[in-house]
Amino acid sequence: MIEVKNLTKSFEGRKVLDNIHASFDSGKTNLIIGRSGSGKTVLMKAIIGLIRPNEGEILYNARNILAMGKNELNRLRREMGMLFQGSALFDSMTVLENVMFPLDMLSHMTAKERRKRADFCLERVNLSEVHDLYPSEISGGMMKRAAIARAIALQPKYLFCDEPNSGLDPKTALVIDDLIHGITKEYNMTTVVNTHDMNSVVNIGENIIFIKEGVKEWQGTKKQFISSDNAALNDFIFASDLLRKVRELENRHDV
Repeated sequence: MIEVKNLTKSFEGRKVLDNIHASFDSGKTNLIIGRSGSGKTVLMKAIIGLIRPNEGEILYNARNILAMGKNELNRLRREMGMLFQGSALFDSMTVLENVMFPLDMLSHMTAKERRKRADFCLERVNLSEVHDLYPSEISGGMMKRAAIARAIALQPKYLFCDEPNSGLDPKTALVIDDLIHGITKEYNMTTVVNTHDMNSVVNIGENIIFIKEGVKEWQGTKKQFISSDNAALNDFIFASDLLRKVRELENRHDV
């Protein structure tokens, strides 16, 4: 579990995060949602230690990342996996070499063990057939899956995904959602997904945090999300016809 308490961050006198309290549960897909510029990206960067807040605490299973020394922080970062918005694969490396990269850099495995682990991760995301291809030779969806394989190579306890469906068609986005959700359950990870994709909320949202103008406006489950009477949340989600239709169906079912 990750807990954020009293988190505040300002840039040049402008408050971007304002007294955020939130929890991210183990074994669940935790979604941070909000409009562009709402502060959700800053929140994720603060959680993983790329930005230092002005005030507050960030607790990883009761360990405060803001109070850690360099060595302890480095150990914690080895427990993290990161899926970047643009996949961030190395163009000059094959898919297999990309997945092996964190193993080569941070593990104490033998070359044979690293290859076996990379093979397993690629098999887990259904990419066994593209080991020797380069990122430019595979589709955008395959690149995302390869990036997921790399993110889980070190068997992280925490997985962070920044707009994982960006640039993908709806069908491929659904595959990526299901893969993230399945891996989260399989390895009991604390997964944090930064997104504005309402399809992802409906598909895999288990613990949802809505940020508006730097303030945590709402937190709850998918069921609570669909039936919420929070005005700011409704204003955000009803920009999507999909959510409107889902709520109508839920209401009919309740009747």
